[in-house]
Amino acid sequence: MNIRPIRNDENHRAALETIDRLWGAKVGSPDGDALDVLATLVDSYETTRWPVEALDPVDTIKAHMEAAGRNQADLAEVIGSRSRASEIIARKRPLTIGMVRNLASEWHLPAALLIAPYALKTVTPKKGARRAAKPRLTRPRKLRRTG
Repeated sequence: MNIRPIRNDENHRAALETIDRLWGAKVGSPDGDALDVLATLVDSYETTRWPVEALDPVDTIKAHMEAAGRNQADLAEVIGSRSRASEIIARKRPLTIGMVRNLASEWHLPAALLIAPYALKTVTPKKGARRAAKPRLTRPRKLRRTG
């Protein structure tokens, strides 16, 4: 068998067809060795050609929820409240260390995936909303002498 590097999509397609034909070959046999080498070449080509971006913590949680059939109410049970779960999913609140610990222990998510930095949405005040009053600095009152 003549195994060649995979340099383009046509080579990739041909390698996949050969892998299909060799699938199930006995390990250590010439066909099994060819299958092993081709699988390694295909994996290398696919990793280079179609790289997979790492998910940020919120996308990791969403992907896990979808894969495990969980919903936002399930997330609320793990991190404390429905409003916090909503704020986390909407990227309005960052995950705390306690939330990361709970998700890692109860949902078996790797903590390393949950502690990566990620962008939060900035909250813009609603039109007509009052700004928080600035604290006023006051002078101490003069004490009057009596007597």
